[in-house]
Amino acid sequence: MSSAKHILVVEDERHLAVGIKFNLEAEGYRVTTLGDGPSALKLFEESESDVDLVILDLMLPGMSGYTVCETLRKTGCDVPVLMLSARTLPEDRTRGFDLGANQYLSKPFDLDELLSRVKNLLTHHRRRHQAPREMPIQVSTFEFAEARINFAQYDLTVAGKPVQLTKREWELLEYFVVNEGRLIPRQEILENVWQMPGHIQTRAPDQFILRLRKVFESDPANPRHFLTIRDMGYRFVGKGEGG
Repeated sequence: MSSAKHILVVEDERHLAVGIKFNLEAEGYRVTTLGDGPSALKLFEESESDVDLVILDLMLPGMSGYTVCETLRKTGCDVPVLMLSARTLPEDRTRGFDLGANQYLSKPFDLDELLSRVKNLLTHHRRRHQAPREMPIQVSTFEFAEARINFAQYDLTVAGKPVQLTKREWELLEYFVVNEGRLIPRQEILENVWQMPGHIQTRAPDQFILRLRKVFESDPANPRHFLTIRDMGYRFVGKGEGG
């Protein structure tokens, strides 16, 4: 039925793909299976809005799941991604999260856990997109240092020059501005910006903060606005630390 959530399963092990498809369809989902990364990206080019969730294997022929996920995120696609992999090392999970995966499930996995994670991701993503855009600040614009920001129009200039940000960078920047001056724990950022469990071990926030520093700080190695508070979290100071 047309109202059923559409799940894309990208898995080259045919028997596993068929098994996942069968069980997801039994839960009422509409399922498409593909066996390689390029085919998955082509599907998104043709019908991006039609896919509600991707179950993505990492070890794919020709193009890894890492590359598929990274490519989707670079295009601004925020569809939930559940990565599957026989790799169990912490650095494998970390890399997946850093490239934009929402959850990571190790093979072999329990069917009930897979179904539970799928339901959780779909529910969380729907709530996030149905909720009204939060803008606690009084106006939709903000200025600091040489930056002029218009959150409503996604328009940014630094020293008079236009700068492009990714969707996630805009979300992180807005969260910092809304919470200016407050110490923000790392887990809070993961939960409210990345929509991920706060206990997840990932360097994603650090990498995105480094990107913001390169855009906004006159000396990124010695930041005055986007501060890391060791073992505690982060703080955004619009007027500049010590300014």
